[in-house]
Amino acid sequence: MLDNKLGLTNSAELAQMEEKISKKKALLLFESGYLHTLQPGTLDSLLCIHRYLFQEIYDFAGNVRAINRSKGSFRFVPVLYLNDALKHIELMPQTSLNQIIEKYVEMNIAHPFQTGNGRSMRIWLDLMLNSQLNLVIDWSRIDKDDYLLAMERSPIKDIEIKYLFRHALTDRIKDRDVYIMGIDYSYDYDGYTAYKAEDL
Repeated sequence: MLDNKLGLTNSAELAQMEEKISKKKALLLFESGYLHTLQPGTLDSLLCIHRYLFQEIYDFAGNVRAINRSKGSFRFVPVLYLNDALKHIELMPQTSLNQIIEKYVEMNIAHPFQTGNGRSMRIWLDLMLNSQLNLVIDWSRIDKDDYLLAMERSPIKDIEIKYLFRHALTDRIKDRDVYIMGIDYSYDYDGYTAYKAEDL
């Protein structure tokens, strides 16, 4: 159970409130225009996205984690090496689709936050794609299980995730419906399905 600003001690209640608040903030991130004031592909832009989504819930919002993290048997970059890894990732090129996806995969391996990594990083990914290629991902075209499996394998081989992303690209970069659907699908990948972004 994570310490939170809401004073909640029940993990299910916290998950529900986290989804409600951060999903509403994800919508505002787009509608306010704030998202497009950020420098695509930088660590600072990712920290700003995370802070914007989670600052009403967690004190650590927008801060690089200070604890080691793992998922199943996979260990993300240890805290001891995390800052160096993040500096390296920030300097990675991002002029082609392959480069942008490779940068995204490396950031996922780093997993810079205590929680909320996937939801923040998928917005960060679309910001890069939008800026460099005038494209975004239509997340509704990527099956949850396919995505999770491809991401799990991506540290060893990123062919699957590149294939999924390549076949889900759209040039509807200013389409509010594409963004809203993307938020709902993105949250679903992490198991948050209680609310629809449009209803918040």
